[in-house]
Amino acid sequence: MNDLIERVRWASVDTGTVAGRDLRHWVRRPGPVVVGLLFPLLILLMFGYLFGGQMSGFGGTDQGEGYREFLVPGVFGMTMLFGLETTMLAVTVDAGRGITDRFRSLAMSPAAVVGGRSLADLLNAVLGLAVMIAGGLAIGWRWHDGLGSALQAVALLLWLRFALIWVGVGLGLLVKGPEAVAAVQILVWPVGFLSNAFVDPATMPGWLGTIAAWNPLSATVSAARELFGNPLGTGTADTWIAGHSILMAGLWPALLLAVFVPLCVLRYRRLGR
Repeated sequence: MNDLIERVRWASVDTGTVAGRDLRHWVRRPGPVVVGLLFPLLILLMFGYLFGGQMSGFGGTDQGEGYREFLVPGVFGMTMLFGLETTMLAVTVDAGRGITDRFRSLAMSPAAVVGGRSLADLLNAVLGLAVMIAGGLAIGWRWHDGLGSALQAVALLLWLRFALIWVGVGLGLLVKGPEAVAAVQILVWPVGFLSNAFVDPATMPGWLGTIAAWNPLSATVSAARELFGNPLGTGTADTWIAGHSILMAGLWPALLLAVFVPLCVLRYRRLGR
């Protein structure tokens, strides 16, 4: 028992060391971090003001106001999704530069390397979500069901991000170089748009709306809208998945973690074989 406690303690220390190393890199090179924080704000402004006036059925007292209330939680969810490719790129760059092999040569927990990466990226996601919430408040978005419900929505968004971090780590350990990230970037956008982040799936053709409704991103976005007290869309209550969004927002990331956490650790152990 004492041996297990000691191993867990050292794994935690190693994880903190790796996370600290990643955070120091961001401090020394803040440019990519700043761009990553500002890009979702650009998406929010573009969809909220360029296209928002054409959207109807979301309430609101002026042109686009109701749609922006609907949109903001969707962009929160997209911000969590965008982080997948950032994580994947960081892992592949470390592997390409030999840094991962250097870690493997040290007497440290294999879980600490991937765990440290996930911890650093989660802290970055907290900062990014804080920036997005500030941006939403600046354009008139509000939560309406109390601070407690709003904090639950934030927790579910970060829970999705944490799961996607491990997806990014797993993909980063599988591919051979940073150029493979371009393929993932191409796929991220269709996955993001094939959800309820920007439009109500009830407005899509039936088969396409079903796929969008069962997208894990849709569950988290729907749960966030419900907890924030924002518009849910015209067809939200018509399907089982939409009516149980908070439950599914907890289950989808848990399923991703159950698959990718052991795969990441196993893949890390087998690097170079």
